[in-house]
Amino acid sequence: MSLFSSIKSIFSSAPGSPKEPEKLPSEEYQGFTITPAPIHEDGGYRVNGLITKGEQQHAFIRADMLPSGESCAAEMVRKAKQMIDQQGDGIF
Repeated sequence: MSLFSSIKSIFSSAPGSPKEPEKLPSEEYQGFTITPAPIHEDGGYRVNGLITKGEQQHAFIRADMLPSGESCAAEMVRKAKQMIDQQGDGIF
């Protein structure tokens, strides 16, 4: 194995790397579909999800970390609704 391959393998499969987000059931709100997908990390769960309307999509990720996936999903939905109320179709 070359030196470059050894270094690459160290960084590509770090044990503390975030896992793939688990998509939870979607919720409809004012014509938008909100799909929470909390990201499990070492410190808890990061607020993440997707807001869609028709063919348009907006990836929704925030720095907020919460202790459980359920509370994280609820916070994502709350923040997404607030964003929809404030920006409407301007999200896209």
